Amino acid sequence: MVFVMIMLKNSMISGPKCPACGDKKIVTDENTGEMFCGKCGLVVTDKIADTGAEWRSFASDDSNRTRVGAGTSLTMHDMGLSTVIGPANKDSTGKPLSASVKSSIERLRTWDSRTQAHSSADRNLRQALNEMDKLKDKLALTDAVVEKAAYIYRKAMEKKLVRGRSIQGLVAACLYASCRNTETPRTLDDIAKGINIRRKDVARCYRLIFRELELKMPVVDPVKGVSRIASIADLSEKSKRKAIAILDQAKKIGMVAGKDPMGIAAAALYLACISTGEVKSQKDISIASGVTEVTIRNRCAGLRKMLQN
Repeated sequence: MVFVMIMLKNSMISGPKCPACGDKKIVTDENTGEMFCGKCGLVVTDKIADTGAEWRSFASDDSNRTRVGAGTSLTMHDMGLSTVIGPANKDSTGKPLSASVKSSIERLRTWDSRTQAHSSADRNLRQALNEMDKLKDKLALTDAVVEKAAYIYRKAMEKKLVRGRSIQGLVAACLYASCRNTETPRTLDDIAKGINIRRKDVARCYRLIFRELELKMPVVDPVKGVSRIASIADLSEKSKRKAIAILDQAKKIGMVAGKDPMGIAAAALYLACISTGEVKSQKDISIASGVTEVTIRNRCAGLRKMLQN
């Protein structure tokens, strides 16, 4: 009787089956975290828990296996190394705290938050990084761009460029410098509109940090602005590809050097529309790109000579 019970129990806890073919040959890929059927290839789940040892070495000899907390980041004013008292008013067993202990925890939480900013510089940095976090969602920026912007802002604080200047202006300037450095297609107007300050103020702060921090910026590729202008102006894929071909030809002979990237990208798109028969006026391209019609006409003249030759 006992033997029969053991057999039934073993059959109940047998391995998982493939829901498609019913085969029990389930393969686990620990690198991607997937479980899939070895017979038909169906992915059973793409999120499995890592049951291996969870440690990370911070020593050069791999002898220290200490791992505590999340990784550090420049986008946090304390680099992610401060203490945090969680909002859940429960003890380690999950039971709610008594009224007296709860009020003590609330006071501790308040003082913990206050003591994290010891000086005006810490408060300035905290406010600046909060502004960067808001702009990250508004402008659809990546973590790498915001991390670079936070690094530039910290360097500006070391040079004492923050004192007497607007936090929002310097934040916008650091974000624009980070976008230029990582070749992310964002204009001064986009960043000024996102943070709701004048373009002139952002440009002034950018010139300051560019000069004082001696930043090295790569030349902006006008091809990166083609997709942006084409999507705003609602242009076809055919015109976009033609414009990229025109710009590639212009880059080979060095025509794009020293020119405004958005201006020459807009001119290439306008010529591409003429070539493909798509009806778009210079005004439409001008509104989508943010450059004047005069600039588009001047750049078109040079591109036309190149295409004729």
